[in-house]
Order: sequence, then structure tokens, then C-alpha cells
Amino acid sequence: MAPDHVGWWTPALRARVLTALLLAPLVMVGVLLLPTAWVALLMALFVAMGAWEWSALAGFDARAVRAGYVALALACLVLLWLAAATLFDIFILAAAALWWLVLSVRLVSIERIDQPTQIEPVLLLLGLLVLVAPWLALVQLHRLPDNGPGVALGLLMLIWIADSAAYFGGRHFGRVKLSVLLSPGKTRAGVYAGLAAAVVWGGFVAILLGLAAAKTLLLLLICVLTAVMSVVGDLFESLLKRRRGIKDAGSLLPGHGGILDRIDSLTAAAPIFALGYIWLIGGQ
Repeated sequence: MAPDHVGWWTPALRARVLTALLLAPLVMVGVLLLPTAWVALLMALFVAMGAWEWSALAGFDARAVRAGYVALALACLVLLWLAAATLFDIFILAAAALWWLVLSVRLVSIERIDQPTQIEPVLLLLGLLVLVAPWLALVQLHRLPDNGPGVALGLLMLIWIADSAAYFGGRHFGRVKLSVLLSPGKTRAGVYAGLAAAVVWGGFVAILLGLAAAKTLLLLLICVLTAVMSVVGDLFESLLKRRRGIKDAGSLLPGHGGILDRIDSLTAAAPIFALGYIWLIGGQ
């Protein structure tokens, strides 16, 4: 029987592209046109679904426990929204960014993956930081007085573009694996393609914003670091899945797996970008 695909255009890739084409426009329109409160609510839905999947990665099977964890994550979002304490929000973003930076060093040194034999409550606490921080980053960016919705969408576009460039660059030019242990599908060529795409996108945004040369260089640096951290977020989720012996965190999105499989890059990249961009405009 002849295969139902030819070359690189596989059924899995078709499902991945179709899902992206359906979801991306909805998210883009929502971020650009909805007020910040509604965007926060929209992103809270992703956090809720991500929390449900995260509880399974922590080893919890009971639906009541997993539902309680979702409620706890949403309660954290509500408290942060009601408090509206900018300095505290920045502290949370900084804590998340620092944790991801430390983790990026730790991931390089991993030589084996041991599967846990019991539930991991500590991982639930870590999940709150991992899931709440990107939501907070997007809310902070979206509420900026000067084109906040555009900046929030710019962050999402940066991650999508870098991720797509890494995917196709890796498939066509990848030879050397990035991490056989954590993610055999990722290659160094794919990472380089993603970083190059981040630079191009950052240059485009700098032109739109009319930034001077010095600010442009800083923005490019922020975009590159954001792209690097998006890879770290992806690798960390891969580590958690391999520890539990599963391929995907869920099956909600055809071609992508679960919600965590779609937002894993955002979890690490969003706090870095938000801090960098807020610092950038604060210096103007």
C-alpha cells in the first residue's frame, strides 16, 4: 500500500499545521482587540488546562486532586489580578526568570533520567510558578499604556516564529542532535534557525517602534535570549514527560499533544521577554 504522505509533508505535520491555522488567528484577534481583563481570562483557560496536565506529570491520578490543583492555580491568578501590585508582579517574573536561567545550566549536565516511583507534591508547587509567570507576563505587557496589545502579540509571534523556524530548519538541515537524552528530535541547526528568525523578527519590531541603534541592539538581545529560553522550556517539559514515560502531556490539540506541549516554550520565554521589554522601555 502506498504511503499517504510524500517526503516531509507527513500526516502529523498536516495535523500540526491545521491546528495552528485554526488557533493562531483566534488568539491573535483576541489579544489585539479584547481588553486586558478578557485577555487575562482567555489566558487563564490555558493555565487551567495546563495545570490539569501538570498534575499528571507530578504523578497524581485522582481527578479530585487534579481539579483541586486547577482551582488553586486559578485562585493564584485571581489574587494577582485583584492585587494589581506592579512591584510584586515584577518580583514573581524575576523569580521565574532566575529559576529558568538556573535550570538551563542544570539541563546541560543531566546524564540520565530516572522515573519517579511516587507522587511529587513539590512539583505541584513548582508548577504554580511555571504556569502563573507566563500569564502574568502577558497581562503586564498587554496593559502597557503604549501599544500593550501589540507588544503582547509580538511576544507570541516571536515564540511561534522561532519555534517554526527551528522545526523546519532542524528537519531540513539538522545533523547534530541538541540533546539525545531529553529531546532526540531537536538539532543544533534547528536552534540556530530559531535564533536567526528571532533576530529577524526583533529587527522588524525595532523598525516598527522606531528604536534608535542602541535600543535596537538591546531588543535583538532580548529576542535572542527569549528564543534560547523557549528551547529550555521545551526541554524541561520533555524531561518531565520522559520521567513519567509518556510522549505527550495530553491529547487535546491534534499534532501538538496537550496544552503544555503547545505552551512549554512560552512558560520559560515569557518572563524573560517581559522583564527585558519593561526594562527597555523604562530606560527610554
